[in-house]
Amino acid sequence: MNVLGIETSCDETGAAIVKDGRHLLSNVVASQAHLHARYGGVVPEVAARQHLEALVPVVEAALKEALGRGVRVRLLGSPKEPGDTYFLAGALRLKEAAKKTPVVDGSGLKHTLERRAVRELASLINWRKTKVLLPSAVDRFGLAEALDEAGAKVLYGDFIFALGLPIPLYSLSFLQKLAFLLLPLFTRLPFSVLYPTGKKQEEVREDWRARYYAWADVVAGDWHYIRRYMPKDMRGKTVITNTTTEEDVAFLRERGVRRLVTTTPRLGGRSFGTNVMEAMLVALAGRELGEADYLRYIDQIGLKPQVLELEGQA
Repeated sequence: MNVLGIETSCDETGAAIVKDGRHLLSNVVASQAHLHARYGGVVPEVAARQHLEALVPVVEAALKEALGRGVRVRLLGSPKEPGDTYFLAGALRLKEAAKKTPVVDGSGLKHTLERRAVRELASLINWRKTKVLLPSAVDRFGLAEALDEAGAKVLYGDFIFALGLPIPLYSLSFLQKLAFLLLPLFTRLPFSVLYPTGKKQEEVREDWRARYYAWADVVAGDWHYIRRYMPKDMRGKTVITNTTTEEDVAFLRERGVRRLVTTTPRLGGRSFGTNVMEAMLVALAGRELGEADYLRYIDQIGLKPQVLELEGQA
């Protein structure tokens, strides 16, 4: 068996491929000592960022060196191709337990709605001149792809908000490569480690993450991530999200948010969840649906982004 090993020290990123636990087929190490020399020691934030930047090239070099020897390598636990769906361990057990009825979480409809919303908001927002904070791109890949295609400058905050690491990413292609390598490991973690659950969803913490909100013109994506770390001063900013209540609207208004955009209709003051809507559509269709199906239903129902101007409202 050929095993790919990845290791990081304070200032080195390494990858090696070992055959049968004894034979070293490749060994690549990237040093960042020169980056820390001027500080007289290792700077953790610099080191963390450099590890991420070096990870993909180091792994690619290790694979290339091993493959040059005619060795076949497959990453255990990884999907066959980048872009395949990754399931959290707990969710996968639920999906496999369902024998007749499809299990849906709203992501199919959500990604389709958010892609279209970015295009339809182009008359309101000049994306090429807009800085967008996306706290979690991995679970909003439709939104991430649409923003990238529209030319927005996007900060992908997956490491910042899910893992608490001060490592902003600005390249979608780089994020995709990291996801291909790391998601097979991260999806084995308990859901509560990656996402606020229960009473944690009600907590609001203003900490070092506030600087990323200050940088952005638009904050888009998952509401619980956005709300949990939102600073008190959000004057003039636009929030694009979903599943907000009247209390959430008041919360945004208190912080000076200029505009709230949701991708589903507001019923009784609450924007409707895509998980419920997707379940209804799948039940009506009697089968699992693809993007073309969702687009057809969106047109038939007449779903449009809901824009709520908050400035000047009592």
